[in-house]
Amino acid sequence: MNTPVAVIGAGPYGLSTAVHLRARGLPVRVFGQPMVSWRAQMPAGMLLTSAPAASGIAVPQPGHGLGDFCAATGEGPYESDWDLVPIESFVRYGQWVQQRLVPDLEQVRVVSVDRRADGFELKLDSGEQVGARAVVVATGLSGLAQLPPELAAAIPDGPSATGPVSHSAQHHDLSALAGRSVVVIGAGQSALESAVLLAEAGAESVRVVARGPAAVGFGAPPDRQPRLRPASPFGNAWSLYALAQHAGAFRRLPVPARRYLVRRVLGPRGAWWLRDRFTGRVQVTQGRRIVRATVRDGRPVLALRGADGQGGELVADHVLAATGYRMDLAALDFLGQGLRTGIVTRAGGPLLTAGFRSSVPGLYFTGLPAAASFGPVMRFVCGTEFASPRLARAVARAYG
Repeated sequence: MNTPVAVIGAGPYGLSTAVHLRARGLPVRVFGQPMVSWRAQMPAGMLLTSAPAASGIAVPQPGHGLGDFCAATGEGPYESDWDLVPIESFVRYGQWVQQRLVPDLEQVRVVSVDRRADGFELKLDSGEQVGARAVVVATGLSGLAQLPPELAAAIPDGPSATGPVSHSAQHHDLSALAGRSVVVIGAGQSALESAVLLAEAGAESVRVVARGPAAVGFGAPPDRQPRLRPASPFGNAWSLYALAQHAGAFRRLPVPARRYLVRRVLGPRGAWWLRDRFTGRVQVTQGRRIVRATVRDGRPVLALRGADGQGGELVADHVLAATGYRMDLAALDFLGQGLRTGIVTRAGGPLLTAGFRSSVPGLYFTGLPAAASFGPVMRFVCGTEFASPRLARAVARAYG
């Protein structure tokens, strides 16, 4: 049977999955722009939070790790835990993997996916209709940006990089906000690094607003990691080691536990190398949450309140919400309504089998949508090492 498996997305998870599927002899068509989320939805100058050893795109063929890319191109080298990988280098690494292993990538957009008797029908923005026996959704962060409802209520037309309120996913060049006062919402790496990059790009002032009373914090450098705890791609800790090494067991946990762990483990804090660049350049308001947001004379106004009942008002030229991403099936609007209504969800994402199949036969999810089933490791590139071989094996058993 020559009907292909369709992979939608050409970031780390899409590329890794496609290569593993082909290694098992399955015909595959891959759709998407290479590394598009990394190129367009993350700010220039950003550095990866993961160490080089945890930043490789897993493929079965040797010679395609980050170190191999450095050796072949002269970039880096990125080898030790002290080496910081610029996002621009990582994008070039992903494109290098794509050009070598998925050279026939079809850089078109999938408009719709619907069921048919023998599998699925995909419509492309080129006008072509494609049949597929199975579909793998690997669309990364696209469409999953989360905006607090208080901010959303103030901007009925939605966030915009040129409007009063934006999401961090809408900015690649933060120098566009030079000379302006900016409030950044959030306390995770995205928020703290965006604040630093804004200050370094010439923003008039930058303030981070975080809900927790001591929310702004930073990790420990490699030489200060606890030595009596096991190492993981995210630091030395038993919990992190378990989540990284036993992602398959995560799906057996009760739904409330999974939901809690996805949201809180590896939660809001900055990377160890960001502390010195942050201190003295960025103002911080902690222990305050947004209770109301309005736009007055084109400028966002935030009403804040703390647990003590005390409040206040912040006025800025722009508010940047670095409030992360959340799985939302409605955002995957290329999936037909009939498909979406057939997808069972648990813990904030599609309920997946051990082989990453959803409740719709033949429809698979990997990357961020799989975090609800396999844990926070699915939010990071290193998760491709766990996900891709298992998904490919499951598809080969069902359709090989």
